[in-house]
Amino acid sequence: MRITVYTSSSDAVASGYVEAARAVGRALADAGHELVYGGTAIGLMGAVAAGVREGGGRVTGVVPELMAARGLTDVACDEVIVTADMASRKATMLERGEAYLALPGGFGTLEEFFEALTLKQLGVHDRPVVLYDHDGFWQPLLALFQHLFDERFAKPAYAELYAVLDSVDGLLDHLAGYTPPDVPTKWF
Repeated sequence: MRITVYTSSSDAVASGYVEAARAVGRALADAGHELVYGGTAIGLMGAVAAGVREGGGRVTGVVPELMAARGLTDVACDEVIVTADMASRKATMLERGEAYLALPGGFGTLEEFFEALTLKQLGVHDRPVVLYDHDGFWQPLLALFQHLFDERFAKPAYAELYAVLDSVDGLLDHLAGYTPPDVPTKWF
């Protein structure tokens, strides 16, 4: 399965996040999965790609021209796709992925995760969408999701559109046994 991973490009994060990203990458490769990701060698992006390579897996990097021009492309990728802009990058990553996984990250990670989630909510795809909750990173976001459910901005059944997993084994089990949920239409 081709797993599109969204995560941070920051090198300023705590080392525990870096090691977790590398471990996820190794585990994905060990399970025979391929990586599709943002195409840089920095931050958690670089760590997850390094982990996949350590496990002997295939890595596809999708990098926008503005980052490629700055020399940020991970040249060790098996395949590098340079896109015209960020919108094309996101579209390519969505198209290439057979599952979407958000590791800890910032605004870009959130944007990419929410696009995959929203498209699933609208029935555009029925692929796995996963938050990897290393060290409780996503708990504040999950509290916001609960607020959305409580205030009826989203149906509580939409919690079935995504999985929240805090272990590599749980992640691999989820991907291996995934069955798309049957959720109600978006509109009340």
